[in-house]
Amino acid sequence: MSREPGCNRWLLFAACAHLFFLLPPLRTRAFAVSVVPEGAEDETELPVLQKSQKSGTISKISRELKEIVFIIQSQSNSFHSKRAEDLKRDILKQAADLGKELPTVLLIHQMDGHEGAWTILPLMRDFSVTYGRNSSWIFFCEEDTRIQVVKLLETLGRFDGSKEWFLGKALYDEESTIIHHYAFAENPTAFTFPDFAAGWALSIPLVNKLAKKLKSEPLKSDFTIDLKHEIALYIWQKGEGPHLTPVPEFCTDDVNSYKVDHCATTFSNFLPLCGEPVKKEDVFVAVKTCRKFHGDRIPVVKQTWEREAALIEYYSDYADISIPTIDLGVPNTDRGHCGKTFAILERFLNHSSPRTPWLVIVDDDTLISIFRLRRLLSCYDPNEPVFLGERYGYGLGTGGYSYITGGGGMVFSRIAVQKLLASKCQCYSMDAPDDMVLGMCFSGLGIPITHSPLFHQARPMDYPKGYLSHQIPVSFHKHWNIDPVKVYFTWLAPNTEESLNGKKAGYNREDL
Repeated sequence: MSREPGCNRWLLFAACAHLFFLLPPLRTRAFAVSVVPEGAEDETELPVLQKSQKSGTISKISRELKEIVFIIQSQSNSFHSKRAEDLKRDILKQAADLGKELPTVLLIHQMDGHEGAWTILPLMRDFSVTYGRNSSWIFFCEEDTRIQVVKLLETLGRFDGSKEWFLGKALYDEESTIIHHYAFAENPTAFTFPDFAAGWALSIPLVNKLAKKLKSEPLKSDFTIDLKHEIALYIWQKGEGPHLTPVPEFCTDDVNSYKVDHCATTFSNFLPLCGEPVKKEDVFVAVKTCRKFHGDRIPVVKQTWEREAALIEYYSDYADISIPTIDLGVPNTDRGHCGKTFAILERFLNHSSPRTPWLVIVDDDTLISIFRLRRLLSCYDPNEPVFLGERYGYGLGTGGYSYITGGGGMVFSRIAVQKLLASKCQCYSMDAPDDMVLGMCFSGLGIPITHSPLFHQARPMDYPKGYLSHQIPVSFHKHWNIDPVKVYFTWLAPNTEESLNGKKAGYNREDL
């Protein structure tokens, strides 16, 4: 009698265990379960069971991995393309350790030679045709995004891939901003958009829907300013499409942070350094100004970043020896300044030392860290035609071209300036927008625009705090409604720690 309850409990347990193994596997994870009843005589079946389940788990992971298409938002410049190739190899190595079926990993700059490929939406029809039947997800990431493939699979596995999903780390504006055309002015926090650095994902049904819409309604926007915001707006379609779903496993913390145990993605937030920083004497800085700003903007430059520059000249419509400024003989214009910019390019090529490999052109209300720029430039080859800064686009849905927006600073290698001026590409008017004309000229020459998110066309308050939190910025622009000296010393002035190792400093930025 005393043994019957134990026997019944064992029979019930065995029946439940048998039923468990007949159930279909959960979508998010595969579980390996071992049951060893007390006193069992034959334990040889246990390793076989575990081995079988392990094999099944790897097979399932491999199958699901094959259903993800990885898109690295890469660039053709040699420094950036190498970083993207390194990330591709890392993804494929992780995949190879899990099974034989490797995922597709694509680099955007290698796709179709499409000038607007970096804006992603023009590629949706190709994604739909090529991957619309046999894939479940398109996962996008930047070259400095780091991916834990197994955790990414677990994360995506929580979502039904047969439905429309737009996944990412959510950013939002705390106040309406010019870079988003003051959208959602009544409640800017209501609209979220993805931080590309953390990676973001579209389910294939959503990709197919977007492709269908793009086929019937081509892209209408002339300008691409903040791609992540504009993509989110296009997907949302004024409420007809999905909002961004925040995914806590998509992270921008550094891979060595204590916060990343749960993360499927992390991000490298160090300022790039490839050898020694470029020498001060290797960077020539040209400041565009005019007489009416000599008294208020130029003193800010002298109080802040001028001391970081060994070679600097101020170009104006009036020669003021107290600054001093140089009159290029080009009348000031209320906008565009194309004539002045091209005169600066010619002066750099013909009057500066031929051994000076880099030119930086900034506005008189640009706030810039030449110290950080010198570190950044150590990663670029001055023997290549480099045109570097914050990238915008014009008409890229129907051809068009990319350009470096001037307010955040435009960086040229000497050879890029040589090729540009030799091409005879010129301003169509003295007050034409100089940055756009330069973009058009370099596009015609086949010289790619190189984007760095560390350059900023606007003020710190115009960007989400979450976006700036993983950056070491190189520049900001505009003095409007801010204390520019305070902004410089809060955001851009190097401190001791940064001077030693380039790590992101712990600035107090909450009031800016």
